[in-house]
Amino acid sequence: MTGKNTLNRREALKVAALTALSLPLIGVPSVTAAETNSSVKKAGRAPALKLGVASYSLAKLPVEGVIEVLKQVEITGVSLYKSHAPWADGTPDECKAVVQKFSDAGIMVTSTGMIELPNDEAVVRKALDNVRAAGLTTFCGWLKQTDSLPLVDKLVKEYDLKVAIHNHGPTQELATGMDVWKAVQPYDRRIGLCLDVAHGFRAGENPARTIRQCRERLYEVHLRDTMATGGGMKDPQPAVVGHGLLDFRSIIAALLEVKYSCQAEFEYEKKEDNRVPGLAESVGYVRGMLAGMAA
Repeated sequence: MTGKNTLNRREALKVAALTALSLPLIGVPSVTAAETNSSVKKAGRAPALKLGVASYSLAKLPVEGVIEVLKQVEITGVSLYKSHAPWADGTPDECKAVVQKFSDAGIMVTSTGMIELPNDEAVVRKALDNVRAAGLTTFCGWLKQTDSLPLVDKLVKEYDLKVAIHNHGPTQELATGMDVWKAVQPYDRRIGLCLDVAHGFRAGENPARTIRQCRERLYEVHLRDTMATGGGMKDPQPAVVGHGLLDFRSIIAALLEVKYSCQAEFEYEKKEDNRVPGLAESVGYVRGMLAGMAA
């Protein structure tokens, strides 16, 4: 990967400085994974929240570039977008090989980018064959309409896979996490939520409240911030975590309160040639917040 898609020294210092500006509010002087873990251990607890990255954040990079960035930001868990693993139209061997590359680098693939789940058994079955062959136990799904839920219910039972259904904001039928929660209630408990906190917020949702109410089927969380106000704005207006309108202190507090054991993933999608500095700053902000809460 070239310097264009990495953190050079100047950018790294900028990220550290910008993140530090947010930390006096919570009294935390450090932001790296090692320092955060040290702070938490001093408080007598192990790290309480698993942080990962949705590789959609780095969609334009090749697999090797994504691995390099994850090492830079000290993240060891990832959900893989379709540009990195061809879940819907690839082969089991192709998907398995990509996951192995991450595993060899010490990074666990915990889920997928959003896999569309239409009411078409052949299409869904092909994707699930790839997910299972790659060794995953959970994947992220997207429904244009809820009429495919009976089919999804049938197949997750057969494949014994958990699916985290993604809410996608005010332009979709399942706009909020609570919309997903209500839709999946009649079905097998392997069908749960991937709560996108910013998309839900844009549709008027309080993400912290949803985390508490939906804890039993909360299988994935996408952490991102937005400058779009609630009430149905269509433009996602993505922002670095901590620079937008979401109350991340309440979101993180809710995840800790319910003892959330799955992965909370940064999904940074601001339109920039190089998303690495913004992603790194988002990671640092949340790590600092976690260290402050553990102190």
